[in-house]
Amino acid sequence: MLFPDYRPRRMRQSEAFRRLVRETTLGVDDLILPLFAIGGKDVRNPIPSLPGHFQLSVDQLVKTAAEARELGIPAVILFGLPEKKDALGTGAYAKNGIVQRAVREVKQKVPEMLVITDVCLCQYTDHGHCGMVEGDRIDNDATLDLLARAALTHAQAGADMVAPSDMMDGRVAEIRGLLDENHFSHVPIMAYSAKYCSAYYGPFREAADSAPRFGDRRTYQMDPANALEAVREATMDAEEGADIIMVKPALAYLDVIRAVRDGFDLPLAAYNVSGEYSMIKAAAQQGWLDHDRIALEVLTAIKRAGADLILTYFAKDLVARGLIR
Repeated sequence: MLFPDYRPRRMRQSEAFRRLVRETTLGVDDLILPLFAIGGKDVRNPIPSLPGHFQLSVDQLVKTAAEARELGIPAVILFGLPEKKDALGTGAYAKNGIVQRAVREVKQKVPEMLVITDVCLCQYTDHGHCGMVEGDRIDNDATLDLLARAALTHAQAGADMVAPSDMMDGRVAEIRGLLDENHFSHVPIMAYSAKYCSAYYGPFREAADSAPRFGDRRTYQMDPANALEAVREATMDAEEGADIIMVKPALAYLDVIRAVRDGFDLPLAAYNVSGEYSMIKAAAQQGWLDHDRIALEVLTAIKRAGADLILTYFAKDLVARGLIR
């Protein structure tokens, strides 16, 4: 098709035409809102590097979840900040831990909200790593039981879905097995399948107080240079029983999202992470770019790349202002 017989501009000449032929649609049903739970009552600690977000006591988190559900946002994912940390991350699998309490309260007060829980140890360990530490090495296999125990306590508290983010080999199978043994075969797993060792996580680590106290996470999170490895990781998680697979971060990994989308027919999530959010916020505050247009363009790109679901800090604000419906 060549000009003048083909004129693509015909279908761009008005908003009605553009809507009619739009290939990618972004809607409220695509969104998952991250929330941070902390102890206390009536606590809303602002997170400086995540403008508009807070560390929330359970009562305030329930209020925020209710507001999100009223807006039509279907799901939240919960992260916890324990009162105490230790080498084994015991707060992650304590039956009355911060996430477990938050789950129970949200499901009691906002039962229609889908509650997903992040399953990891980094927020609960005094060394800040996602697994058991033996000397200066992360012990993958010794970590699996603790992760599965954490997932089980989340399910027992009422979590609708668990989301292991640790990147330990074999953790999906371990979690699936323990859930099934304890009559939670109905609880799905959303696996952080391709989680990269990324510089985009800085604001999250402030929000969740989860930065490693020594070394880094390159021995278990993925090398940003690799894409084929992401497909192998997703294959492992799918074969071990994951119901949803995830790529994290999203914006710098659109090619990976597409590769995983092309390789699997499972639902695919992508995490529009804290650094991606904060860069836009910071630039908009300086007047260097249009906040709303950039935010929507980024989320649309993630959806266009193949994501079915997007975890994003933009969710509540953009929906509340009618920019996503």
